[in-house]
Amino acid sequence: MRVSKNWQDYCLIDTADGERLERWGDVVLIRPDPQIIWKCSGTAPEWQGAHAKYNRSSSGGGSWDYRRSLPESWQIKYGGLTFMVKPTGFKHTGLFPEQAVNWDYCSELIRAAERPVNVLNLFAYTGGATLACAKAGASVCHCDAVKGMVDWARTNAKLSGLADKPIRWIVDDAMKFIGREIRRGTRYDGIILDPPSYGRGTNGEMWKLEDSIYELMISVTELLSDKPLFVLLNSYTTGLSPSVMSYLMEMTVGRRFDIEVLSEEIGIPVKQTGMALPCGSTAIARFRV
Repeated sequence: MRVSKNWQDYCLIDTADGERLERWGDVVLIRPDPQIIWKCSGTAPEWQGAHAKYNRSSSGGGSWDYRRSLPESWQIKYGGLTFMVKPTGFKHTGLFPEQAVNWDYCSELIRAAERPVNVLNLFAYTGGATLACAKAGASVCHCDAVKGMVDWARTNAKLSGLADKPIRWIVDDAMKFIGREIRRGTRYDGIILDPPSYGRGTNGEMWKLEDSIYELMISVTELLSDKPLFVLLNSYTTGLSPSVMSYLMEMTVGRRFDIEVLSEEIGIPVKQTGMALPCGSTAIARFRV
């Protein structure tokens, strides 16, 4: 497992009985996590002093139980990046801290290339990978179907001092945008994909990752430049194990290019136990010269 262990403003304090106990800056939150199947009670004292807890509803969704006062939003840092975080209606805070291990990986590849690098970040959310790549020196196209998420990402860019970097901000359906980029002849040296397990298209149609990922990867391959650096695919879907994602990468990107694939779970260290909580998987295709 590749573990995001360089955080200072974020800490996964403890896990127990389907819940995470997390520190986001000075704010402590309790959020549900279905992977935490162990029933043992956490021993960290912060369980009793958390600012808020997200409670799931039996009818779907849920709500926050605010136990102590906290700001509407606040900022946390990772390296030279600054992010606005806040509790949302779907238990999230606007950031997936386990992804920092991928931000670091892509940044290292971009810096080591010592040439102009053009990166596409699809399903880009609030821009963690976008900002990391831009800070490393890449030109980035940030694409997400939700305008509110793109606006949030732009706020993060401003907070990080990256507002003047060459970043294209696109609000669009990923597949439709890919099709237009192919027709325009736009090509990318690096592509990052963080698709949801489930979603709805622009016409309300249901989108399921396992049913769509192969066609998505075939289309993405057409967007690669003649000398690409990497393709990175994230998954939080149980059916897409690291081995399945590696095979998929070889059967799509690997049919056109000579690649090596790193495919592993990613996770976050748990302070109370010294172990790491799995938080999905990533497959990264690196291109041999």
